Amino acid sequence: MVSSAALLALIGSVSAEVIWDGRANDYADSSFLDKWSWSSQVGPYQWYIHGSGETSSYVNLNSDYKNPADTGSKQGIQITNDKTSSWNGQTMLRTELIPQTTEAINKGKVYYHFSMQHSGTNPPSPSGEHQINFFESHFTEMKFGASGGSDNNLHWYAGGESQWKAELTKDTWHNVAYGIDFDAGTVEFYHSTGADALEKTAGPITADTQSNGADWHLGVLRLTNDGSTEDWHFSGVYIESGDLTTSVVSPGGSTSAPAASGASEGSSSSVTSAVRAPASTAAASAASSAATSAASSPVSSAVSSAVSSAAASPASSQAAATTSSAVTSSMEAESSCVVEYVYV
Repeated sequence: MVSSAALLALIGSVSAEVIWDGRANDYADSSFLDKWSWSSQVGPYQWYIHGSGETSSYVNLNSDYKNPADTGSKQGIQITNDKTSSWNGQTMLRTELIPQTTEAINKGKVYYHFSMQHSGTNPPSPSGEHQINFFESHFTEMKFGASGGSDNNLHWYAGGESQWKAELTKDTWHNVAYGIDFDAGTVEFYHSTGADALEKTAGPITADTQSNGADWHLGVLRLTNDGSTEDWHFSGVYIESGDLTTSVVSPGGSTSAPAASGASEGSSSSVTSAVRAPASTAAASAASSAATSAASSPVSSAVSSAVSSAAASPASSQAAATTSSAVTSSMEAESSCVVEYVYV
């Protein structure tokens, strides 16, 4: 007989929903940002806070810029600050991306995910303050460096004060989730490094959690202008509601090994659409087939059939829920676990 633990190793019980995906998995390079304007608000990002140079001077995409443990991200985003990064006549140096979405990323309890690091090439200076991945009101943000001094620690700020810090060393990926409760006015901080799962390390902290849904800045605002070039890497950028995904593997990735190139392309589309898309005929047929297998075969066979069938057809949440419901029904005597959809 198959235990509940073994079943859950194959089937994910998840109630999280990706409501905005900023991983840029569908784009070959950063030129997609040039298609955005106030009159044509397309793509996942608003792109207007940057210097006078070409987009590729400030933003680039490459698999070298992502956390290698995150198989759900095809590539990462390199944000560059240099002497040309003055925006709108300001003395600060700014390169920032803002989510382009009508989803409720500023309502209820949501989680803002990202991983960040620098590689040692064009490293950030600890002798100048950097405001990173911040809201316009700065109710929560990351900070590095110090104006008029030196600070080599990466800080998490909430409510205007540092609530956590760790030394920022080259090639170390810091995985972060802001757990923001816009209704309660609190912020939590989840953190890990490398491939480790997120853990809550601070919070909830009371903060003035105000946002219009278009004022979270992914990138870097640098208060000092010493003319040097600095590169920051970000990956696994997305916002979810419901339960927190603690795995560093962002939705759509494999927890065991990187997907083959064909599978990677198949999983590179927006997770939001995969969760919300209507069930296709093929997927519904796969669910029916899984139910038949579950009624006549051992549970392990039913699980294998469900996973294989789901992998061969679009995995919408409705069809996957039907599939996993059939599997669950076949083992009611063994386990009462509820499965919402199958990871493929």
